[in-house]
Amino acid sequence: MDTGDILLKHGLINQSQLELVRENATQAGQILRSAIDRGFVKEVDALKVLAEEVGVDFIDLRSAEVDLTLLDSVPQKIIFRQTLFPVRRENGAIVVATNDPFDLYPLDEVSAFTGLAVLPALAERSEITKLIKTHFGVGGETVEGLIERRIEQDGVELLEEIEADGSELSEMAQEASVVRLVNEILLEAIESRASDVHIESQASGIVISYRIYGILHTQPTPPEINHFQAAIISRMKIMARLNIAEKRLPQDGRIKLRVRGREVDVRVSVIPMIFGEGIVLRILDKGAMVFDLRNLGMNQETYEIFSKLIRLPHGIILVTCPTGSGKTTTLYSALIEINSPA
Repeated sequence: MDTGDILLKHGLINQSQLELVRENATQAGQILRSAIDRGFVKEVDALKVLAEEVGVDFIDLRSAEVDLTLLDSVPQKIIFRQTLFPVRRENGAIVVATNDPFDLYPLDEVSAFTGLAVLPALAERSEITKLIKTHFGVGGETVEGLIERRIEQDGVELLEEIEADGSELSEMAQEASVVRLVNEILLEAIESRASDVHIESQASGIVISYRIYGILHTQPTPPEINHFQAAIISRMKIMARLNIAEKRLPQDGRIKLRVRGREVDVRVSVIPMIFGEGIVLRILDKGAMVFDLRNLGMNQETYEIFSKLIRLPHGIILVTCPTGSGKTTTLYSALIEINSPA
C-alpha cells in the first residue's frame, strides 16, 4: 500500500483523483505532493493519516522545541538535499522531521553520520524548509559549496540557448557553483509559491526577498553570499539574454525554464541602484497551475456571464485584483476555454 492507497482508504481523495495524481508520479512522495498541489487534500490531514498508518509521529514544527545542537552532527548537504531537520534526542535516538515516510535512504544517511538510531516524524514540508532557511539561510549549502568545491546543476534546465561574451565577469557567472546558487534561489522561490523575487544591492550587501501572496518576505542569507553578488546578477542577466556589460540603463528580459519537469516562465527586470544593480523576477509556474474556469471558485451565475463575455467576437475584459489573487490564472483559463481550431 503506497501513499495514494492510504489517502484513498481514509477518504481523503477519490479514485479519479488518485488516477490523476499517479499520472506523473513515480514515487510515494511525488503522489503526496501532487495531491496537495492540485488541492485534493490538505497537507496536515494527509500527513496525520500517513503517520497513523506507518506508525510514526506527526510533529507540528511551529510549536515543537528543536535541539539546535544536533545541527553540528548532521551534515548540511543532507539537510538541504533531503529536506529534513533533526528535532531532538529521544531515548538514545534522534528524532528527524521528514515529509516522506517511504523514503528511508536519507534517514539511513543521518544514522550513519550521527551513529544514532533515527526516529522519523512527519512534518509539513513548508515548516521543514522554514527551519532550514532560519538556521542556514537561503543558499546556505551552496555558499558552502562555492567556497569548498564546484557543484553541479540540480533540477533547473534552461529551455533556450544562452550566449556568453567571454569576459571575466561572464566566465565567473558561468561557474558551476554560481549556476547552482542561482538555481537554488529560483527553486526556493518556486517551491515557496512566490510570485516575484527581488534581489537588491544595498550598502550591507545583497538582499533577497520573495513576494508570497502579495507580501514581501526578506530571506535570511549567509554573509558569504555577498562575495558572489556580481556573479549572481550577471548569471541572471545572461539567462535572460541581457547585456551584462550595461550597468547604467534598465533592461528587461525573459527566462524559460523547466524545473523538475514543470515549465516555468520568468520575466526579468534589471534596474541600476545606488550600490549596484537590482533585479526583480516575476515567476509564472505554468506546471503548477490548473487552467480550468470551472475550478476557479466562481459561482454558477458569474461563470455563465463570464463564459458569454469571453465568447463575444470583440470587446475588453478587465481582470483587476491584488498580487497573487489569480489574474493570470483567470486569463489563461479563459483563453483555454475558448481555444479551438475553429
